[in-house]
Amino acid sequence: MREFKKILDQRVKETQEIIDRYLPEETGYQRRIMEAMNYSMQAGGKRLRPLLMRETCRLFGFNGGERDVEPFMAAMEMIHTSSLIHDDLPCMDNDQYRRGKKSTWAEFGEDMGVLAGDALIVEAFSTAAGAFAGTKHPYRVGQAIRILAEKTGIYGMIGGQVVDVELTNRPISMDQLDFIYRLKTGALLEASMLIGAVLAGAEEEECAKISKVALNVGLAFQIQDDILDVTGNQEVLGKPVGSDARNFKTTYVTLEGLEKAREQVKRLSEEAVEILHSLNRKNGFLEELIQMLITREK
Repeated sequence: MREFKKILDQRVKETQEIIDRYLPEETGYQRRIMEAMNYSMQAGGKRLRPLLMRETCRLFGFNGGERDVEPFMAAMEMIHTSSLIHDDLPCMDNDQYRRGKKSTWAEFGEDMGVLAGDALIVEAFSTAAGAFAGTKHPYRVGQAIRILAEKTGIYGMIGGQVVDVELTNRPISMDQLDFIYRLKTGALLEASMLIGAVLAGAEEEECAKISKVALNVGLAFQIQDDILDVTGNQEVLGKPVGSDARNFKTTYVTLEGLEKAREQVKRLSEEAVEILHSLNRKNGFLEELIQMLITREK
């Protein structure tokens, strides 16, 4: 475990260094928007999505995708960050703090918060398209951009958010909750791993398996969040526990109970690892990373 933590810390550091290279320079009359974008991008976080992307590319031996994957890592974190900025806005969750710092709109104003979130989405696709310069595999890059767009938009993260917003303070069925989790949380995780596989030239059947692994991980990750909101330690989590119940929020735990939620996490994680093994490829760090995400205590 100690060795894994050491490798994890090093690879998170490498991931952050890659992302930093693609952040906009704070200059020009419009520099205020760059400041807001960079404030949000450098506010901390686990960098899970770009990390999963690179490790999946590594799983397939990189195979010419070593450099191509880097702009996509930055692009993915930009899109994830844009969603957090928009989530915090007064018209959405109205959160003034994130990760111990003022949220973007609280620091820069609501108008600049909206614009910073929008700008990061646009900048993400500009950054991803930069992979075409110098690549030996333009078709792979094109496929990856398509995946990024699909899993960000109305059939992915934004689609899940729409249903979540529409059903606020209304009864939610298990099918609806599953839909929200798979799109709002799972879509970007799926895109991250799938893009890593595509850029490494993985076969279609292998990509389908990676998608299934990622969807299971995303769903298990969100259900574990639900569990920790009931059982977690506030000091360990770094945020209040029991907020779901106080806000009358529908979760897997409120619908199915704690025991069934735990069983679902176990089933999803075991299935994900089993599919990963069926690829007959080895990346022990990726497997440990997936297990850590699912069984985490914070």
